[in-house]
Amino acid sequence: VQLQASGGGLVQTGGSLRLSCVDPRRTSTNNGMGWFRQAPGKEREFVAHINWRGDSTHYADSVKGRFTISRDNAKNTVYLQMNSLNPEDTAVYYCGVSRYAVGSSDASRYARWGQGTLVTVSS
Repeated sequence: VQLQASGGGLVQTGGSLRLSCVDPRRTSTNNGMGWFRQAPGKEREFVAHINWRGDSTHYADSVKGRFTISRDNAKNTVYLQMNSLNPEDTAVYYCGVSRYAVGSSDASRYARWGQGTLVTVSS
């Protein structure tokens, strides 16, 4: 069963969006989770990850200071708050459940993925 990502859309430069990712299996509360993105014509790249308790996070340099990852284990949901968006952030954003208690910037360490949600930032 895939994770269910939502919250994408069209926003102007400087705007904000909050992405959500729900795990219908309700089995990821002991696993790290992460967000990745894939822009047109490019490979999937790491954005942010969070450990199972939600008290340890890590970000790609390109989003550090602008994006915040968080989770609510009671709701089986991980979030990605995105501020100060720019056109380079345009991509399909994917959430994933890590095979381990911590997240990772390595996509191969993730067991399940969501279907992706499209974020488009206009200039």
